[in-house]
Amino acid sequence: MTVTRRVAATLLFAAAAGGALAQTGAPVWPSRPIELIVAFPAGSGVDAIGRALGAAIAQQAGQTVVVLNRDGAAGTLGFATLAAAAPDGHTLAFGPTTPIANAPYLVKGVRYNVDSFSYVCQVFENVFAIAVGPQSKLKSAQELFAAANDSPGKLTYGHAGIGTIPHLSMENTALALNHTFTAVPFRGDAPLVPALLRGEVDFAAAGVSTIRPQPAIRPLAIFSDRRHSAYPEIPTVKELGVAVGVPPGHNGLFAPAGLSAEVRNALDGACRTALKQDSIRKVMENTGQTIEYLSGAEFHAQTAADYTAKGALIKRLGLGAP
Repeated sequence: MTVTRRVAATLLFAAAAGGALAQTGAPVWPSRPIELIVAFPAGSGVDAIGRALGAAIAQQAGQTVVVLNRDGAAGTLGFATLAAAAPDGHTLAFGPTTPIANAPYLVKGVRYNVDSFSYVCQVFENVFAIAVGPQSKLKSAQELFAAANDSPGKLTYGHAGIGTIPHLSMENTALALNHTFTAVPFRGDAPLVPALLRGEVDFAAAGVSTIRPQPAIRPLAIFSDRRHSAYPEIPTVKELGVAVGVPPGHNGLFAPAGLSAEVRNALDGACRTALKQDSIRKVMENTGQTIEYLSGAEFHAQTAADYTAKGALIKRLGLGAP
């Protein structure tokens, strides 16, 4: 397994979760360090929130949590690693559901499905935006669309990978408004940001959680049906004429399928407690996000429904794997 970045938060061995499990006769959890897979590169807003959550879980579990950035193939490498792991609660993943709901339609050879995972909790919904860098002369989304109308296909935009929410959102917007852009895929938002800042792409479809810490990046439109609290002055694509949008990215905590009820409950409790901590809320505030908690059962049901909807959208956009 390639580790692109490793962060370990070692804390005192004092959590009650393991002791509670031991009293029931179930295997003690956690009995060793926990690996937390983030299926995208380090440096993005999702990565920052995942690391904060990992540190909060470590504090409660009394074990080291090691964050592993296992990126590539639209997030499927990281989730394939999780699906193949033992369902004992010592290998987890944090991130969006796109590798589960979107990628199987786009990446050949995906060997997992919606039911290959235990869904612990949803933490937040990652809203995306159309944004430009400091060199851009474009002042509004209307100017961007006018430029696209004058020169079809000339404007380039960066996104976090084929089939990701920002890519689907931008292509859906282009289709709805009868515009053509040239898409430039990156391996996540983190490498996209410097390219946008250097003017290597004309604009980007990127997460609010990624662009929020970058004052030089200016959002022009929000991919949502309501304005974002971090940018209340920025219009939504719905306001600009896109009647059918793409839902935001649903991000949360996952484990392999087959997780015991005891470990699942302990993890859910750790998740609920973590989301009340100031450290998590500070990271959320810094990245322009708000907590959108769902239980594991709700998270699973939502992902299953999203998988069906994304299949129809990807077919409509003509983006499916040949």
